[in-house]
Amino acid sequence: MKASVAEIKELMAATGVGMMDCKKALEEADGDRDQAMTILREKGLASQAKKAGRVAAEGIVTAVVEGNVGAVVEVNIETDFAANNDEFKAFVAAVAKTVIEKAPADLDALKAATISGGTTTVEEALQELFIKIRENMVIRRFERLEGTLIPYVHGEGRIGVMVKLDTDLGEKAFEVGKDCALQVAAMNPAYLSKETVPASVIESEKNIVIAQMNEDPKMASKPDQVKAKIAEGKLGKFYTENCLLEQQFVKTDVFDGTVGKYVESAGKKLGGSISVAQFVRFERGEGVEKKADDFAAEVAAMAGLK
Repeated sequence: MKASVAEIKELMAATGVGMMDCKKALEEADGDRDQAMTILREKGLASQAKKAGRVAAEGIVTAVVEGNVGAVVEVNIETDFAANNDEFKAFVAAVAKTVIEKAPADLDALKAATISGGTTTVEEALQELFIKIRENMVIRRFERLEGTLIPYVHGEGRIGVMVKLDTDLGEKAFEVGKDCALQVAAMNPAYLSKETVPASVIESEKNIVIAQMNEDPKMASKPDQVKAKIAEGKLGKFYTENCLLEQQFVKTDVFDGTVGKYVESAGKKLGGSISVAQFVRFERGEGVEKKADDFAAEVAAMAGLK
């Protein structure tokens, strides 16, 4: 049967899919709107499968707190243009809220959970959004925390940070937590403190220093026990670069010292105690290998020249 303009417009409004796709789906479904929506979803899923291999390194990292529960979430998409789509932003926000509400154990559990404020699963909502945006999207990772939490999002979703405090000061400690979150965003520490650095990492750092000394004519002849002590001493620099509480506090106009000393001092000034218990930092696309596009080769291939 031939679909009417009104029917096509109605299906377009309900799905966000283009006019011709809606027309074909309605005709294939003999005018049954629900069946047409199913057909569009099926076609969207097939198309999504074809695009799943495309690198999705853009997107949004968000950090959200509701009460004493928070979530840091990264959802990736192919282009920064699509990442600015309001529906994509709303989807990311809904995923973060789902993490807070449902406490999923892992990504599979998150995808199977009913999305916050909706009736479909997170995975189904992702598939429906794909039909509209037509770009590969990936819910890459999330972290859920409970306690006294301070979120920070930098660069419109480029970096998301959550800091958890142990404190008896309640909201009075939030400004200190925000300063720590800014530090984490700016300086990207790998560990909370030197006590939390894995023994394997410390051993590897020592071995690197010893190997460097073995290449130095002035140091190579020194006894192994001397080299080991020197390597131990040089770990201090590693800690100050990689451990949050050992790093120099970036807001030197506020406090000149390490982050750990700043937090301790701030707690005393406020009449209580503050310590950093945990932090999470996600940076959009970190570790994702982006494909280097060869535009000239792509054009040549499209033109049949290759």
